[in-house]
Amino acid sequence: MSAPVAPAAVAPATVAYVPAAESSEQARIERAAAFADELATRRTVRDFAPTPVSREIIEHCLRAAGSAPSGANQQPWRFVAVQDPALKAKIREAAEAEEREFYAHRAPEEWLDALAPLGTDADKPFLEVAPWLIAVFYERFGFDDAGRKVKRYYPHESVGIATGLLIAALHRAGLATLTHTPSPMGFLNDLLGRPKNEMPYLLLVVGHAAPGCRVPAIERLPLARYAAFL
Repeated sequence: MSAPVAPAAVAPATVAYVPAAESSEQARIERAAAFADELATRRTVRDFAPTPVSREIIEHCLRAAGSAPSGANQQPWRFVAVQDPALKAKIREAAEAEEREFYAHRAPEEWLDALAPLGTDADKPFLEVAPWLIAVFYERFGFDDAGRKVKRYYPHESVGIATGLLIAALHRAGLATLTHTPSPMGFLNDLLGRPKNEMPYLLLVVGHAAPGCRVPAIERLPLARYAAFL
């Protein structure tokens, strides 16, 4: 009796790769330098203006985030963009409740010492003032068409990359941002109606900096401190 023949592997469908616009090496250097210089002006903002921001801008920035690479191309990120004032008020109430516990009981002294130069506390008025809150979730697992659980590969890393692209896109659009991570953040599932297989990753506060906004005088590490060329 002959041995069974294993089914042939099916090659994945492919499309032609579309490279960036052709240019000289010098032009690429200049574009890279200009982008780095632009992102170097990005700062975390805690004092926002109530100036409206159109949904169209947010949609384009989320499209940029959705271009991120992900484990097995599973794209485990989920974004919920909130502009409804009543819902933002509920998010602020729940977040501040967790923050009061953090500052009063949960945070070790060394963590509070590290936060002191930034001037943060449990009050988060920006959660209501800023025109948009973007809640970022990652899927712990998904479901196939038959409703069976499907493992997600590298969801934290994938969503982290997507969030970085989102922040860069928002900055490129001329908007200010703040990454906010009250802990725990399970209240976001409840308030935003998200399923239990989605875990809150962070809240991204988005809008325009308030007139006269000031930020802590911090310095970024020089390239030689965090990058090596071998």
